Amino acid sequence: MTKFKIKLASILLIFGFSFGMVANVATSFGSEPTVTAEAATLSASQKKQIATINAGLSAKQKSAKSWIAYHESRYSYTARNGNCYGRYQLLKAYLHGDYSAVNQEKTANKYVAGRYGTWTKAKSFWQHHHWY
Repeated sequence: MTKFKIKLASILLIFGFSFGMVANVATSFGSEPTVTAEAATLSASQKKQIATINAGLSAKQKSAKSWIAYHESRYSYTARNGNCYGRYQLLKAYLHGDYSAVNQEKTANKYVAGRYGTWTKAKSFWQHHHWY
């Protein structure tokens, strides 16, 4: 009877792990919202500044940047996680006390350019390590 319980527990564990992995992969292919309520609270001036900051990015780079923003904070400029802050979960030290959406966008672009070169490379790294 004990061997049966161990085998049953093993099968359930493997099934549960497999189901979790399939569900995780399936959700990565799902569509994600592109507009948030928080984005609507930005002023016209902030939106214009952010558009200017991101103007040099291709559509593919903007898409990768948006993907990271969704996975890091669900697009929230006020998300907190320990010593990380904002839409891109940057270290607070990188933001130098300026937690504004405009500074987060500028700093995130600078960080990614310096560390990965492009947003698509940063996204690829994120997909393998679940951080960037």
